[in-house]
Amino acid sequence: MKIMKFGGTSVGRPERMAQVAQLITADNEPKIVVLSALSGTTNALVEISNALAAYKRDEAKQLIDKLEAHYHAFVQELVKQEASVAKATAIVHEHFEFLNIILKISFSDALNKDILAQGELLSTKLFCVFLAENGIDHALLPALEFMSIDMNDEPQVPVISAKLKEALAQHAGKSLFITQGYICRNARGEVDNLKRGGSDYSASLIAAAVQASVCEIWTDIDGMHNNDPRVCKKTVPVEQLSFEEAAELAYFGAKILHPASIWPAQHYNVPVKLLNTMEPSAKGTLIVEEAGSTGVKAVAAKDGIYAINIRSSRMLLAYGFLRKIFEVFEKYRTSIDMITTSEVAVSVTIDNATHLAEILKELEPFGTVEVEDNQTIVSVVGNEIAETKDVLMKLFDSLKDIPVRMVSYGGSRHNVSLLLPSAHKTTTLQALNSGLFGLE
Repeated sequence: MKIMKFGGTSVGRPERMAQVAQLITADNEPKIVVLSALSGTTNALVEISNALAAYKRDEAKQLIDKLEAHYHAFVQELVKQEASVAKATAIVHEHFEFLNIILKISFSDALNKDILAQGELLSTKLFCVFLAENGIDHALLPALEFMSIDMNDEPQVPVISAKLKEALAQHAGKSLFITQGYICRNARGEVDNLKRGGSDYSASLIAAAVQASVCEIWTDIDGMHNNDPRVCKKTVPVEQLSFEEAAELAYFGAKILHPASIWPAQHYNVPVKLLNTMEPSAKGTLIVEEAGSTGVKAVAAKDGIYAINIRSSRMLLAYGFLRKIFEVFEKYRTSIDMITTSEVAVSVTIDNATHLAEILKELEPFGTVEVEDNQTIVSVVGNEIAETKDVLMKLFDSLKDIPVRMVSYGGSRHNVSLLLPSAHKTTTLQALNSGLFGLE
């Protein structure tokens, strides 16, 4: 069985949905198809939720009506038969009736999760109506019946696997299944989600749960590129990446893949393919255990970084000093991306400023604390680049005019990371595209 996940742009227009139907019926291998919400829907639902949280019910009502009108127009283009139109229209009415009812209910975090779930529920149900109209045999597998997270918001593959096998067993003889990405149930049984970008995570978890032959992630770009196509004029797709390389790139800013989605596939050794819905014949990127080649593969950038410098000539070399520093970040569940030390200072970076004020207050007894915001981490990723000849020379020669704030090298054989002011990100990526890849 194979897993095929399609993102919001891949199902965002009626003709795109028709194209997805062609792709999933191109072979006879049993498959589970994971769909995101239609492009723009989750953002619209977030706006609705934010308006409700701010007690702006009139604004929320306007946003709901606007989104509902979009879906009714979508239905008119998606299906043609009178019965199909009626069924699809009833689905839209049902979900927007719910959104209109919540205008009268007190807002809560649980209600927010229910609101955000509507996008995937709508896209999968409408897609099933389209499949039925075109005589394509299938079954809808509600993700809320098998996808779950524990009290620590962590999905447990064995539990998901057991529930999913029960769900599949109810549809004996079927070989095509449609389900929702992103949404799940939490330990309390409430509707929850795997956070933004979580449809990739859903697909990877499902692939692990059924020991799939492959997990295909279909987007609007032909694989993981060597650099950001939005910044560099010429980029090329990377043919093959190891799980470790892909995880580094996803974590440090490559937008095509959700960072969490690598672990389940890697742990259960399920190959991942990144493919282009708009250009299905393109080779894309294969992610497997083996890297395929050595040397630099790609560059990624992660914005929104804060650099924290703790300077203390008295305490830095004292036994347990670093442990005490890390315990502050652990207390506030704030992960550290990079760390460098000298004889008198330690610098770390974080990408979550939710508890920054509390962290800084608790760090003050250790020494002088300084913070720099508007920073970017640029990561150069490739197999064994630490041992690859001339990589560092080319890297730093490319960046001779860039004010690099920190360098992380040696912690991973696959990654050299640089911290720099965000204002220099575009220049840095373009310089690396030329210096490391010979691409202008």
